[in-house]
Amino acid sequence: MSGREDRQQAGCTGYLRVGPMKVRVKIQGTGPPLLMIMGIGGHLDMWEPLAGWFPERSVVMFDFPGTGDSSLPWFPPTMTHCALFVRLLLQNLKLPRADVLGYSWGGLLAQQLAAQHPGTVRKLVLACTGPGVTCIPADLEVAARLLTPKRYYCAEYLASIAPDTYGGRFRHDPSLVEAEVARRLHHPPSWAGYAFQLLAAGTFSTFPLASRISQPTLIVAGDDDPIVKIGNQHILKRLIRNSDLRVLKQAGHLLLLDSPERSAPIIEMFLRASN
Repeated sequence: MSGREDRQQAGCTGYLRVGPMKVRVKIQGTGPPLLMIMGIGGHLDMWEPLAGWFPERSVVMFDFPGTGDSSLPWFPPTMTHCALFVRLLLQNLKLPRADVLGYSWGGLLAQQLAAQHPGTVRKLVLACTGPGVTCIPADLEVAARLLTPKRYYCAEYLASIAPDTYGGRFRHDPSLVEAEVARRLHHPPSWAGYAFQLLAAGTFSTFPLASRISQPTLIVAGDDDPIVKIGNQHILKRLIRNSDLRVLKQAGHLLLLDSPERSAPIIEMFLRASN
């Protein structure tokens, strides 16, 4: 493999200024752009299990402000502010339009982006996400674990809660838990940054936005997701008119990361389709 191909596969990581914020960005591969927005508290290195499954795309990953190695926002942003930030980030990258994949919290932001800046989004993939504050809630114990970023700081705590928090393969494969622990603790979010993301999610609802989401949309769900219960994806399917729902059996909240061999081909087929 040539040195150029090596660099394309490994990706190029650097920093951009988006307004007053320094943002860590990684672009991997060449081809049509696919912007991937991580879940709450997550950083771009957590995409590693999935990113390599799109060899014919330019996969764009970033640390949302307050997470990873990006700087903290000056004030708590709403999802409206978050969507504007993403549009400005794409503009700085000279990408006026991209396919967008939003995972969990990132799926809320992806919905806001598609409705607020429709010209920015060609196709939309919503994975393990729901309609925001109007969702079917997780069980109280699981929901309480998401109120702090402790699972990004304490390996023992994350290992102990992972099976019944994330479900799916995490219930019976300790090696997946170990790999997830290693990735998460590498770049933990700041406590303030995590709180800002919680606040943004706490004021978001798909209901007033759904009529403005006209892009072809793929909703990907696992039927063993303790965080975003499967009924939430059925709500999204009813709200977003040009959408398709794919449910992966015995898959959990981290299906993009623990089962990329199942989820990535579904996403790639949708992105390739002519609709």
